Amino acid sequence: MKPEVDYTLYLVTDRELMSTKTLDEAVAQAVQGGCTLVQLREKDCTSLEFYQQALRVKAICDAAGVPLIINDRADIALAVDAAGVHVGQSDLPCQVARRMLGPDKIVGVSAGTLPEALKAAADGADYLGVGAMYATATKQDADVTTMEELKAIRAAVELPIVIIGGVNESTLPRFAHTGVDGAAVVSAIIAQKDIAAAARRLYPLAAALK
Repeated sequence: MKPEVDYTLYLVTDRELMSTKTLDEAVAQAVQGGCTLVQLREKDCTSLEFYQQALRVKAICDAAGVPLIINDRADIALAVDAAGVHVGQSDLPCQVARRMLGPDKIVGVSAGTLPEALKAAADGADYLGVGAMYATATKQDADVTTMEELKAIRAAVELPIVIIGGVNESTLPRFAHTGVDGAAVVSAIIAQKDIAAAARRLYPLAAALK
């Protein structure tokens, strides 16, 4: 059975931006502050390092009752029994990730356009990460998704949608009444001096989007 997932405030990790000494500390503060879902994203480490980090982060998430999603690596998600995996347009195809993980895990897919969103839905995605809504330092090669495209995706797809890319305290209110299910946040949480306080400020703004 798939885990129940609350997409309201979705932390995506980035160790290059974190204000803490360790990623474990950053994640612990984020879930303490109200993050409802965590995605562990590691682009520059060995498989062993990713696995060991994922084990530590999963223990923190488990203690807080927060599901853990692994970015890109279905093998790591399986190895640590994470809630699921998130794949981008240049990662493993959704159908392949689903085949590897089985029916009881979450598979999220990044979609910047309506055709990508429709394909992800047809391929069996559980949720969509739509964006980048704004240009962002964490993904400099990402194309920006317009508000009109987001609304078109929302109208066409019944899956949960989280917005990502440049999402922060000042931009979040612009997505009121768009019908999205949550916000995926990187630097607006993990780069802040007080990560828990940043999450506490963002949570009601993200909750108001539904």
